[in-house]
Amino acid sequence: MIARSLMGRGASARVLFICSISLLIIGPFALAKHDREVHSLHGDTTAQQPLQRDTRRLTGADTLHQPVYPAKEDAIRQKHPLQSIHAYPITYTALLDALEAMESHFFDISIGTWPRAIDWTAAVMGTQTSATLASMTEYLKSLQQGSSPPSPEESREHENLINRYFTQITSFYFGENAFSLRTQAYDDMLWVVLGWLEAIKFIDLHSSLHYAPDGDDNNNNNNNENNTSQWYGRQFIPQYAHRARIFYNLASAGWDTTLCGGGMIWNPYLAPYKNAITNQLYIAASISMYLHFPGDRNSSPFTPNQGLPPAKAHDVQYLNNAVSAYAWLKTSAMTNAQGLYVDGFHIAGWRSGPNGSNGTRECDLRDETVYTYNQGVILSALRGLWLATSVTQYLIDGHELVQSTIAATGWADRNTERRLQWAGLGRGGVMEEQCDWSGTCSQNGQAFKGIFWHHLTLFCEPLPGGHDDGALHKVSCEGYREWVRWNAAAAAVTRDEEGVFGEWWGRPARRTDGEEDRTAGIPPPVSVGSDYRNNGVPDDEIWRLPQSDATYRPRQRWQDDPVRNSLMEITTAKDPKQQDINDRGRGRTVETQSGGVAVLRALWKSLVESREQDDDDNDDDDDGITTCLEREDFVFVRVGDF
Repeated sequence: MIARSLMGRGASARVLFICSISLLIIGPFALAKHDREVHSLHGDTTAQQPLQRDTRRLTGADTLHQPVYPAKEDAIRQKHPLQSIHAYPITYTALLDALEAMESHFFDISIGTWPRAIDWTAAVMGTQTSATLASMTEYLKSLQQGSSPPSPEESREHENLINRYFTQITSFYFGENAFSLRTQAYDDMLWVVLGWLEAIKFIDLHSSLHYAPDGDDNNNNNNNENNTSQWYGRQFIPQYAHRARIFYNLASAGWDTTLCGGGMIWNPYLAPYKNAITNQLYIAASISMYLHFPGDRNSSPFTPNQGLPPAKAHDVQYLNNAVSAYAWLKTSAMTNAQGLYVDGFHIAGWRSGPNGSNGTRECDLRDETVYTYNQGVILSALRGLWLATSVTQYLIDGHELVQSTIAATGWADRNTERRLQWAGLGRGGVMEEQCDWSGTCSQNGQAFKGIFWHHLTLFCEPLPGGHDDGALHKVSCEGYREWVRWNAAAAAVTRDEEGVFGEWWGRPARRTDGEEDRTAGIPPPVSVGSDYRNNGVPDDEIWRLPQSDATYRPRQRWQDDPVRNSLMEITTAKDPKQQDINDRGRGRTVETQSGGVAVLRALWKSLVESREQDDDDNDDDDDGITTCLEREDFVFVRVGDF
């Protein structure tokens, strides 16, 4: 690989390295100059008025209304107004609408959670909400620093919107099923760690952007009248930090050196299985604890008769854990010929019980299943490792994985007759799970795409200035923008009349063409591995402990889920000629909605960061804030394809 051969630290090698990578990455993903016309996310050809840089106010009747939906659908949506803010650039409005739909349709403030989520997906929903709040506060700050800043009233309205969603995060702290999660698999525990660290990151960001530190009332010259003291949300940091610490400590028990020379075990209640997601989460949680954990002096014990000692911020042990865990993962042979992470490894000959055996002690039975989120979580971890070490190879590994993922969605064939052929992780350039085609995704599978896009967004955050690697990173991430836009458009067309996203991206809602077989003409994905995340853990000795084992737990299949069964009954009762293909199986859920939120945030961040980094105050060079869809002939939603 060219990148690996140019790792010298000298200036000339660095320049050559960056130029080589730029050519490698930008070539297939180079973007034409963006059109100044802005098209609807639904793909209608009605052009919106061009958006002016830094002149869009947050509210007010005198500002331009930029509808997210076509006029006919807008009329339906007036029955369910989302918020009074109409003047954001269209992609940002769509992001707010997606978040509002996720919260208003699925969050129950009375119990402080998303009641139809399962424990670990609820933790992911909290993470997505905190990350979106970070984008909201960044956007408000950018407007305040623009040539036409919002009025104090407009700033307060946006601040109130941020506070509304933040209070839901706060209530989720109490609504989260923390006691049950302590007894679940190690990956479930690690989602909790990432979730509360993301909330802490948002609190720190919002406080620093819009509130002056105590005793420094002149620090912020913005229009927020509440900037004379620290933001009230800071009082929750100790609780969030304590929970993150407890769950990190609990999950760390999964690190095992007796088998495979290292690596995290997925589930203590099953036969040892070292899978990609648990190890990626451990790396991401470890480096996030090193970078963002503020310390913890809460001695509340999680074991009887023993209090916890104080934990310090930026403890080097967290960094050491991340570095060693990634070193193990990278040499674990857990990637396939396409460069994608497969699910994980069993150990041949392993047996439990009084006559048990560690078998070969090696990770030598590989499950070939490929999931989208296994290509995502490690990305944010690699960026964090670079921040902590300045080792360029971490960024190279991340960008190589992104390129492999893009290729496996069939991006190269998006305009060819092969656009409907399965490419390993999608087709026609659109990301897809194996279960999307058949409508058999469990709650696990429905959450995966959103997780990928969240971590890709974290990975592509601009690097701190003054480092040569920042140029490589910026150019590389800009090269992915059209692919991000392509997937955002594919996600957007699945929205129903209430703005709720479906699971199988690229398949428009409200189909009435009379086809009973909605997958006619679309080849099924090439299925490999067990797909235990959607089909349930197999009942065999490779996966399960004997029933006599004290730690054995009965099989819990997604097919036995009463919520899913009720949704299946509703779906099958519909006229198949009118059936929305995204109502099959579990239908539209909070997990599918989180996918829409995450991909729209990825697009918004990509567009905004490009504008800000390239902004030289020359409007002639402005490529504008565009929507998800620039092309009228978006290949994945042509009627003839369905």
